Amino acid sequence: MSENNYGKRMEKNNKSKKGTNKKKRKGLKIFLIVLVIIVVIIAAILAAGYTYIYSKLESMNQEEIDLNNVNIDEAVADELSNYRNIALFGIDSRADDYGRGNRSDCIIIASINKKTNDVKLLSVYRDTYLKLTGRNLDKVTHAYSYGGAELAVSTLNANLDLNIQEYVTVNFDAVVDAVDALGGVRIEVDSAEVKYINDYIDENNRVTGHSSSHINTAGTYNLDGVQALAYSRIRYTVGGDYKRTERMREVLEAMLNKAKTLSISELINVANIMLPKISTNISSTDIIGLAPTLLKMNIGESIGWPEKTEGDMIGGVYYGVPVNLEENVKELHKELFEQTDYEPSDTVKQISNEIINKTGIK
Repeated sequence: MSENNYGKRMEKNNKSKKGTNKKKRKGLKIFLIVLVIIVVIIAAILAAGYTYIYSKLESMNQEEIDLNNVNIDEAVADELSNYRNIALFGIDSRADDYGRGNRSDCIIIASINKKTNDVKLLSVYRDTYLKLTGRNLDKVTHAYSYGGAELAVSTLNANLDLNIQEYVTVNFDAVVDAVDALGGVRIEVDSAEVKYINDYIDENNRVTGHSSSHINTAGTYNLDGVQALAYSRIRYTVGGDYKRTERMREVLEAMLNKAKTLSISELINVANIMLPKISTNISSTDIIGLAPTLLKMNIGESIGWPEKTEGDMIGGVYYGVPVNLEENVKELHKELFEQTDYEPSDTVKQISNEIINKTGIK
């Protein structure tokens, strides 16, 4: 698969438009990996009993959203009744804050087929030009900033014809502390990445109060939490945002592999550090009930969305404009739910026309 130009825009904005691209990603299991780490922890301490596990999960931040405000179309809910769709957000907060004011730099929808236990992951590009619920057309990443998980979920449902009622939000701080608790992760850093990683290390040190050292030459390192987060944030090499997402996946897969080697007491320590940095409206009881299912799930291909976009400058700001929204929603439902003749809702059609009228991109 060729590297996609959407991720190469970086911060330069030296072109007003880029060509239409197909974007399908494999293996973008970022936040599902975080959930799997939790499941590994749960499975490892099952012998300790339900009450003990429950008390650990209770350390997560439970933040409810009003399900009357999440824009689920009745017809869509009926058609997707066999699918449990969960929104997974990675926010740019460096503090213990999971609400408004934080952009969702990573947006992934985990779609679980209730009959087969198959899982498909949909990665929604953060700069995608969509209609934010109750607001104007804007980057989808801003929905979380303006209205937290509730507005972000509502926006995804309205623009993509989905039935999302549940979410999980992970703070970047969780990566730093969890990697340190795991004793670091082994990552290969190439020469192009060395050029940028130390600026991120310095920034992370300032924010977290750590004093991690620089990486000065290419090679394989046991990265600590600050270094691993810095590695995952690099976006200026070839591949841009696409490659950055791959680095995030690489770090989290390394975390998962390391977690599998730890003792029960070590896993409990990791849980004590990670769980308080996760916010969700999924109850502890429901997570415990879901754990055995997650362990049996088949993780399928991951998909980047929109399938076709065109980069455009609007008011001096770069956006990824779906070409067009209605057709991209059809492709989404074909890929995720095998609906080969899906007819988007009137809401999607209306938003699609509004985007075309605003941008002229058909």
